[in-house]
Amino acid sequence: MFVVRGIPTSVSYCIFKCMTANMRRCSALLRHTRRSSLAEIVSLPVCGRSFSNTSRRSSQDGVPPQSVSPVELPESEDTEPTPPPRRKPSDCSVFLFPGQGSQFVGMGRGLLKYGSVKEMFSVAQKILGYDLLSLCLNGPEEELMKTVHCQPAVFVTSLAAVERLNHEIPSAVENCVAAAGFSVGEFAALVFSGAMDFAEALYAVKVRAEAMQEASERVPSGMLSVIGRDQARYNYACLLAREHCQSLGVKDPVCSVANYLFPDGRVIAGHLQALEFLQSNSQQLHFRRTRPLPVSGAFHTALMEPAVEPLRDVLRKVEVRRPHIAVYSNVDAKRYTHGDHVRRQLAKQLVSPVKWEQTLHALYERRQGQGFPHTYELGPGRQLGSTLQKCNMKAFRSYTHIDVTVPQD
Repeated sequence: MFVVRGIPTSVSYCIFKCMTANMRRCSALLRHTRRSSLAEIVSLPVCGRSFSNTSRRSSQDGVPPQSVSPVELPESEDTEPTPPPRRKPSDCSVFLFPGQGSQFVGMGRGLLKYGSVKEMFSVAQKILGYDLLSLCLNGPEEELMKTVHCQPAVFVTSLAAVERLNHEIPSAVENCVAAAGFSVGEFAALVFSGAMDFAEALYAVKVRAEAMQEASERVPSGMLSVIGRDQARYNYACLLAREHCQSLGVKDPVCSVANYLFPDGRVIAGHLQALEFLQSNSQQLHFRRTRPLPVSGAFHTALMEPAVEPLRDVLRKVEVRRPHIAVYSNVDAKRYTHGDHVRRQLAKQLVSPVKWEQTLHALYERRQGQGFPHTYELGPGRQLGSTLQKCNMKAFRSYTHIDVTVPQD
């Protein structure tokens, strides 16, 4: 069952009961609506709200604790939460949630038997207006690959993977102390942390995906994976590519680093003419390898500016709370501190590079000789594990991928 683990001593039984009831209410209220409006969704008592009202004290003798009063558990963001007792790093876990590009036809197969996964896909169908589970399981691939579809698909299946992990290794969920997500994966990390509710976050992802799809269709653009040599100067290469575009008559050309993945690993995005220039001159630019990514636009660059306001607008209307565990922003690799901070950074993320390498350094920074937590990548693909291996081999030794497919008997 899916559990938002704000403080490690929360009791999964209480959270599950609240979440299941809320999801069923959400599904019932949306049953007659093909495409839900935001006004309908934000009025729903959907999953996640109850997390802040769940006792953070351990149950005794297997009896789940009762909800506490607001005096015992204030919800004000100005009040500092009681820090959990310090534990050995080896007793803790860190969750990583993947982003767009990790999706594949067949993901989600076998997950419906875990916890609230069936309810999650049911709620998703009401919010999105189409059968997300069928699209994940059966495709067609060209539809699943579209930005407007793959972002909600990755979001929901990543949280379904949390359900699986909680069934197989409940202590990993119980002891999670930090999380990070790559691009749209940040929404899954925030839902897990208790900062956002599942249904409201999914609606925001829906708006985000539609806005990014529309922005990408305005200008022929794309993204290029680059692995460089020590001499590579990525920003200078982007400057040369923009100058090349100007010589071709492209007005206000865009070419910039969109993702910092690992040392000498970057994704550069912008106008297609700029990316073609980089590929044609890869040797002179000291690039060892270049590979176009199968995406429809130049995400995390200035070309996504038209998508910012639609996302910012929906984020103003949904409830966003301070995460109960450490969640790191893609924008600056720093921890989120309060709800408004989350809103600002999520909107800014669309036009800012994803600082994933820096985020991993922040997550695993520690004194010499100190151990590392267990790391779980939850969702389709193993790309984040690959980047962790290149950034921090010691941390990678405790890495596990929780797949979104389960072999059928």
